[in-house]
Amino acid sequence: MNNFLEYAGMALPEMLKGTVVTLELTAGALLIGLAIGLPLSLIRVYGGKLVQPFCTAYLTVFRGTPLLVQLFVVYYGLPELGISFSRMTAAFLTLGCNSAAYQCEYFRGAIQAVSKGQMQAARGIGMSQLEGIKYIILPQALRLVIPAWSNEFIAMIKYTAIVFLIAVPDLMSRAKILSSQNFAPIQTYILVALIYLVLVGILSLGLHLLQRKLSIPGFDFDADAR
Repeated sequence: MNNFLEYAGMALPEMLKGTVVTLELTAGALLIGLAIGLPLSLIRVYGGKLVQPFCTAYLTVFRGTPLLVQLFVVYYGLPELGISFSRMTAAFLTLGCNSAAYQCEYFRGAIQAVSKGQMQAARGIGMSQLEGIKYIILPQALRLVIPAWSNEFIAMIKYTAIVFLIAVPDLMSRAKILSSQNFAPIQTYILVALIYLVLVGILSLGLHLLQRKLSIPGFDFDADAR
């Protein structure tokens, strides 16, 4: 136990640097996923037959193929077509586009959980469909989606670990280096697991408190986790 604590004291500063990168990747990926996923969900619900096949194809590709394959295609495959990204950019894009496919379905479920009568009422008082979505549907859907969206937040923290395979200096990448340098794989990865547990625990509590604060009385909506 003393040896582990001594090793943790030595390794923790370096791992915390990697933790910062992990959190940056998580935040960036979720924002990209939100920017893509929310419009896709609106198209899924309100779009016409001409654009919905595009959404279906996007979801099929990103939900139907492994995240690792997507990462390798973006970082190693696209340069063959003359499109190159830095390690961090490739990681952000891959994680963000993958997250968008799941966020799209979370938002779609939340939007459809709002009664259709509310849109009819909005149109009845002279609002356009766009105004009804903006002022009536989305404010409720964004509150309803928090429980399901929390799953994506927590999952993304763990999924970022995959980017160490393209040498992004995240928590897992720094742990791999420390493990090799100090010949201490067990101690290193136990410490990594503890860091992830702390991150997930803090975020889960924060998101739960946010959900309770913004919950809509009479609604109990949750979407399936991954």
